[in-house]
Amino acid sequence: MPSSPGALPPEAARADGTLRYYDLTLLGLEGKGWTNTPAPYDRLPAAVQTKVPPSVWSLGRHSAGLCARFVTDATELTVHWVLASANLAMPHMPATGVSGVDLYVRLPSGSWRWVANGRPEAQDNTACLISGLAAQPREFCLYLPLYNGVSKIDLGIANTALLSSAPPRPPDRQKPLVFYGTSITQGGCASRPGMAHTAIIGRELDRPVINLGFSGAGKMEPALSDLLAELDPAVFILDCLPNMDHAMVQQRVEPFALRLRQTHPDT
Repeated sequence: MPSSPGALPPEAARADGTLRYYDLTLLGLEGKGWTNTPAPYDRLPAAVQTKVPPSVWSLGRHSAGLCARFVTDATELTVHWVLASANLAMPHMPATGVSGVDLYVRLPSGSWRWVANGRPEAQDNTACLISGLAAQPREFCLYLPLYNGVSKIDLGIANTALLSSAPPRPPDRQKPLVFYGTSITQGGCASRPGMAHTAIIGRELDRPVINLGFSGAGKMEPALSDLLAELDPAVFILDCLPNMDHAMVQQRVEPFALRLRQTHPDT
């Protein structure tokens, strides 16, 4: 494998025939607000497990909104992913969105184009997402499942191909958009992870997105305002009203917003 600045070394990979599989975490993850999570693809920090409602904590173990941007000259891309739950789909949402992975490529214009969806057939999946490409560097983005957790993801490329993290975004687009809300925010009932509206907005504005959607459980509890106050985004998008009744709105919305304004007076 030829050397390249920033390329992952071959010894970091797991060899399997003509492919090398690299752990996705080696490339860095977008969409994580905190690094001290119980598992790499969880969304919430371990310290809040006893502070947030159990439903929020459980849903926080879903990988909604997490993605990895990377550059490779590979002519073929394979993904191996192991899901936390064997429940691949829901009655109202397909497995492709609940438990699938979604690949996009950046075009020369700078915009993003969908490439392929990794369709889950079991808890442990391997799928070739694309083949027959010309051997030239391209930037890709791989979105993770919306309503399932992930215990492991590996990206498989040919032994001769190079793989590296994508370059940083421009300085004025590095701060993330933080979405806090309901099942709609989490991604229900998108057909693919890249079709969650938070992901679409992230691509259109070319900014990282932190998805804190909790299906049926986004209710503006004080513990969540303290948690969001730890982040430093370009903007907070609060979209919890579909989960809240009149009394909750009266009691929680103003204190929640004031808490964020107190810690982020200019956001």
